[in-house]
Amino acid sequence: MAESLLRVDNLVRRFGGITATDNLSMEVVPGELHAIIGPNGAGKTTLISQLTGQLMPNSGTIQFGGRDVTGLPSYKRSRLGLARSFQITSLLKDFSAIDNVALAAQAHDGHSFRFWGNARKEKHLRDGARAALERVGLGKRADIVVSQLSHGEQRELELAVALATKPKLLLLDEPMAGLGVTESARMVSLLKELRKEVTIVLVEHDMEAVFALADRITVLVYGRVIACDVPDAIRKHEEVKRAYLGEQHAVTRHG
Repeated sequence: MAESLLRVDNLVRRFGGITATDNLSMEVVPGELHAIIGPNGAGKTTLISQLTGQLMPNSGTIQFGGRDVTGLPSYKRSRLGLARSFQITSLLKDFSAIDNVALAAQAHDGHSFRFWGNARKEKHLRDGARAALERVGLGKRADIVVSQLSHGEQRELELAVALATKPKLLLLDEPMAGLGVTESARMVSLLKELRKEVTIVLVEHDMEAVFALADRITVLVYGRVIACDVPDAIRKHEEVKRAYLGEQHAVTRHG
């Protein structure tokens, strides 16, 4: 296996008497799409928040690109190439799609949102934002106010916002949440293309999408890793079937 882009060793995060991350270790190698699955309350979003620096662990280490980033704040991790697309829509609804992407690029460059006017004037920011929108299929919707975009388009815009920071590793927290069948299929197609360009960690409840996309899958239960393997092995893993997929769960693939 290639050298790890992301390596997590013995990570622990407690909230009072609850251990949300329980001595967790995992690694992500360059170029893979690594999915993290588990039932509600398994600790998936808590883990992602620690990887990006929104939460600090009680113990354990996180290495990114061979560097210990455990104590680094979010903005420093972002500048190293870690980008997160959030589970809950966090876009600026009264701004256009291209404004949202340009502002993200501006913030990543170290400038405050107070100078948002620059994002509308700086050609390199606008050009980069437009390119990110093209990559997610929103090039023709660049000037539309976010509140007028469909839910699926807003999900795609969140990806463009993350891509504007030029990530080495893209952390996606339930990008399929709230999407219909057609929108989900479109998102899967989009992620199949993006994975050719950037390493992805995907947290997702849509098992059909996970098994269609993932190179490897890590399964969490109560903050612990109970399995990490290729999709076919995860399908057959008895503890995974009992804990999450269900004995009768059949997983099919997008076409």
